[in-house]
Amino acid sequence: MIFIGRFLKFLTSFLLAALVAGVGVAATFAIKWGRELPDYRELDNLTRSLGAETKIYARDNTPLGSLIPKVGEQAISRTIVNLNEISPFMVAALVSNEDRRFFEHYGLDPYGLGRQFQRVARGDSVQGGSTLTNQLIKNTLLLEEYQQSRAPDRKFKEWILSVQVERSFTKEEILQNYLNAIYWGDGGPVELYGIYSAAQAYFRTTPKNLTLAQSAYLTVLVPSAGRYFDYKEMRPLMRVLLTRMVEDRWITQAQMDAAWKENLQPRGWKVTYNAAGDITSARLVDRTQKELKAVTSTRAPHFMGQVENELIRRFGREKVYGSGGLRVYTTLDPRVQNAVETASREAGGLPPGATLAATILDPYTGEVVGMIGQKLRGNEPPAAWNNAAQGQRQIGSTIKPLLYTTALSTGLNQSHREEDRPVSYPCTGCRNGVYSPQNFEGATTYRDMTIREALDRSLNLVTVRLADRIGLQTFFGKLREVGLQTNDGTGLAAALGAVETTPVRMAASYAPFVNGGLYRAPRYLSKVTTARGEVLYDAASEATRPVRAWTPQVAWLGLDMIRGVVNDLNESQGGLATRARFGDWPVAGKTGTSNGPKDFWFVGTTPLYTGSVWVGRQQGGEMPINYYSGYVSAPIWRRMMELAHAGQPLRQFSEPPGIQYVDAPDQPYLPGVKLAVLDPRYRDAANTDLQADAPAPVQYRESGYAPGASDPRTVMVSLDRVTNRLATEFTPPENIVERRVEIESLPAYAPDPSPTPLKDESPDPDALKAARSQGGAPQTTPAPATPEPTTPDPTTPTPATP
Repeated sequence: MIFIGRFLKFLTSFLLAALVAGVGVAATFAIKWGRELPDYRELDNLTRSLGAETKIYARDNTPLGSLIPKVGEQAISRTIVNLNEISPFMVAALVSNEDRRFFEHYGLDPYGLGRQFQRVARGDSVQGGSTLTNQLIKNTLLLEEYQQSRAPDRKFKEWILSVQVERSFTKEEILQNYLNAIYWGDGGPVELYGIYSAAQAYFRTTPKNLTLAQSAYLTVLVPSAGRYFDYKEMRPLMRVLLTRMVEDRWITQAQMDAAWKENLQPRGWKVTYNAAGDITSARLVDRTQKELKAVTSTRAPHFMGQVENELIRRFGREKVYGSGGLRVYTTLDPRVQNAVETASREAGGLPPGATLAATILDPYTGEVVGMIGQKLRGNEPPAAWNNAAQGQRQIGSTIKPLLYTTALSTGLNQSHREEDRPVSYPCTGCRNGVYSPQNFEGATTYRDMTIREALDRSLNLVTVRLADRIGLQTFFGKLREVGLQTNDGTGLAAALGAVETTPVRMAASYAPFVNGGLYRAPRYLSKVTTARGEVLYDAASEATRPVRAWTPQVAWLGLDMIRGVVNDLNESQGGLATRARFGDWPVAGKTGTSNGPKDFWFVGTTPLYTGSVWVGRQQGGEMPINYYSGYVSAPIWRRMMELAHAGQPLRQFSEPPGIQYVDAPDQPYLPGVKLAVLDPRYRDAANTDLQADAPAPVQYRESGYAPGASDPRTVMVSLDRVTNRLATEFTPPENIVERRVEIESLPAYAPDPSPTPLKDESPDPDALKAARSQGGAPQTTPAPATPEPTTPDPTTPTPATP
């Protein structure tokens, strides 16, 4: 007896100690989990925020569409609906199938817990949550933890949160949140979450109109959405569910029999039944029929994609796809967008396998007002890739106006001459150690010509010499100011377009020509607010200042040159861009073709809009050689612009003060053309300094001497960079630059005995006015010794492949 008493006393003490220890351990874990648990009160906000739409509007406040939420990187389709907007059949089927005692428990089902502990006792893993409340917690508050962790305490956290939720939410609120949160399968571009997306994807109906048969089908998909791919396998599961619904008195036997005989046709399936409702055949004909779009928009999908990217960059994914959504007012002009889309659809005669990109922006604000990133064909949705903003393409000769205007900004003028003769330069990595550019098809005039004529004819040899004269670092610095990135390793080939960028950025780089010399980065957003009206961004009050790329006078000189590209020469004379003209609107622009040819461009501007068009293969690759930018891209540009300008009052380019006009030299080659020049009183407008680290020009020809050595046929001289002639005792020291020139060319650099308007003397105002009013009568033009008139030159992509 004494032994038994002692044993009982020991046992009691042990049990008490174990109980105290257990309570202590439990308390420790309770405190730990309490700190780690999310706030259960966020459940309602979380499910609603995942269904929040970010609504997008055009500049006239007409809706463009909505951006749907995302979970991580995956787009989801989720539209929140209230419980009274869901068919009672759907609610009943879900309760019968997933949690028959839902209305009886308080978040934890004792029977379900018993089954889980039995599994633990057998050494099996704990699986799932046995109640709708458990599943709701797992798919919302603990979603990230279940995706990233396998810790066993997840299940205990789930149970604690379930009890908390049941104490704070009604059964109807829990059901509503569950139906809006549950996963219903792959919707193609999106993941299907919530009953609204499921009803749309599988039956193209609303949750309110789901039949009993449709409700049973969707409910059977809840445990495993992959059952969609085997309809014969899941059909018996539907019968089991319908039987349970009869047992639970949700429906009658007659309703079950009618539902079983319903001609149910899930999207993508072709199913036939016999009179009893049994399947006679079932075939999956097109799984894509149940796919939903990631962006609900019938307008400007490529523009919408850029808006989405910009919103994420500025505000982050949580702000864009959660927190009630945003209200986004964009720069898109529906009228201009229609013009761009129409031009894309009508574009014919493209090279086989080619697509296109086109964009129009407001040059005075940088606002993108129209954009299409693919060739449109009828009413077919375009491919997702946006060539206008995503496609980095070599820009060919469209870079030349930027080079020529940079040269003008250093003090040269449009009558400055360069030689159109073969030339080679030392080049590490090039074939034979030299870089030898050529004009298109090797056509060369073998004469000195003005850079105005050279740009009109898009001559490579003159262009490379001009780039060598001002220095690549000077040129690259200016390109960066207008938003273009360069690779210094391309060398002089960059002057011919061995630079890659997008059509929208190319249009932005031309905007300074028309707006007085200011560069503004392309912009898609005007105003962004929360759903409650809180302003997050307003372009009107943003402090971002434009970059001064050119003075207004130099910008005008550059504009005058690209006006010449369009207007100086007709096609028979070698004009490259005459097909860009439309109506009475003044047009300025430039064609461009990359080496191959691969890419066809036209970039241009009117007083109202600046735009660009690119044509090429989606994956790159060469085009047929009998296609030219002037024939392919310029007409598309003209068409979109004439539609965009329809109904707009005619405007002219706004000329700044400090501009004079003189007759172009070599009138036989540029008949009747007048050149814009700086008034001597505005000479300081040419204010670009040559970069100190710019390499000195090197004229190099293959003549037997070592690469890199000084050409014995050249000499270093001091030039006046304003006149590009030999410096004299009257040349200001700051204008003197050292250059290497060919000895045989020295006479061309002699000081000019008859001063031009860029000298200190001003021209006679009356004579100048008379010359401007005459406009220059056409003169007889000799046949130009230039390349095929309508053919733009291809560029050399890198120094290694000249």
